[in-house]
Amino acid sequence: MEVSSGNGIDRNKAMVEQLQRYGIFNSKKVAEAMEKVDRGLFVPAGTPAYVDSPMAIGYNVTISAPHMHAMCLQLLEKNLQPGMHALDIGSGTGYLTACFALMVGPEGRAVGVEHIPELVTSSIKNIEKSEAASLLKQGSLSINVGDGRQGWPEFAAYDAIHVGAAAREIPQPLIDQLKPGGRMVIPVGNVFQDLKVVDKNLDGSLSIRNETSVRYVPLTSRDAQLRGT
Repeated sequence: MEVSSGNGIDRNKAMVEQLQRYGIFNSKKVAEAMEKVDRGLFVPAGTPAYVDSPMAIGYNVTISAPHMHAMCLQLLEKNLQPGMHALDIGSGTGYLTACFALMVGPEGRAVGVEHIPELVTSSIKNIEKSEAASLLKQGSLSINVGDGRQGWPEFAAYDAIHVGAAAREIPQPLIDQLKPGGRMVIPVGNVFQDLKVVDKNLDGSLSIRNETSVRYVPLTSRDAQLRGT
């Protein structure tokens, strides 16, 4: 799928509409967030921003394809209501964290965690050019340097947690930081990976199901990420 005509925001809107037509998602709130956050501001210059494909962004990291972002946003929609807290592990370019921020609004909290400092710096610059800039300035949206496997305890517990890299198993700190009634979407596996939907029940027990087969970069240490191992 490629959208090639019009200016950035028009091409972004056309991309979102095509994903809806292809049945990737059907949520109006997800569509509104994705239409407001121009993907073209979050990919390297000269790359085809509106193609439904992952893109390399350096440091052995990719930005997920738009259909994966749409799928994850729809899976988390009920946990991204105004005032809720959302955590984005492996926030990369900042794109999905910005979408989270628009959905939870100024009374909520959207937190990105990325272990490559250079990506944190560039993602903040990306967000400053986007519709989410005011939320970054106001403080309800933040991007932090850290090991995502440890979560971000400062603003826990989280209604929604998204993990943008594949874990061998679900990290316990993320389970601990998920609010009862909350939902986490995380790819799990090594060569063969499943996108798992983890719901924490009100009694603290977990309900886990597989949504689809996926291929993500590994959730690992900064050094291993840079080595590509």
